[in-house]
Amino acid sequence: MTTPFTFDSASPRFGLPLLFAGQAQKEAHVNEAHALSDALLHCAIEGVANAPPASPVEGSCWLVGPAPSGDWAGQAGKLAARQAGNWLFIAAQDGMRVLNRATAQDMRYAGGWKTASRPASPSGGTTIDAEARAAIGQILTALTTAGLIPAA
Repeated sequence: MTTPFTFDSASPRFGLPLLFAGQAQKEAHVNEAHALSDALLHCAIEGVANAPPASPVEGSCWLVGPAPSGDWAGQAGKLAARQAGNWLFIAAQDGMRVLNRATAQDMRYAGGWKTASRPASPSGGTTIDAEARAAIGQILTALTTAGLIPAA
């Protein structure tokens, strides 16, 4: 027979609260875990900001910028998810990916938030190849459409 697992009070990666036998107010812990899961599953942010929006929409999520203020003070680099009229802050973990709705671009976390930059379109040179430039332009358009690089 295997030894049963022993858990701390929260999951190690995202701090999802765990239940224990005989625990009072289990619904508070379950609801918090569901709120965190709801914010993290297929995460999409409205954009990056240093201050919370004046009229936040329930279920919206933002990436807190480097100089947060107001309700977001001290939460730089975290996700701020609006849940039940409050801000729920989630520390990023390596491997996280979010869709930034403001730029239509994917962002990935690996020791910090990373986004690809758009390479410059070809210009100049001694020999200009129109077909090669057209192909490069199509590649840039495809990468933009896929959300891998920002629009021009």
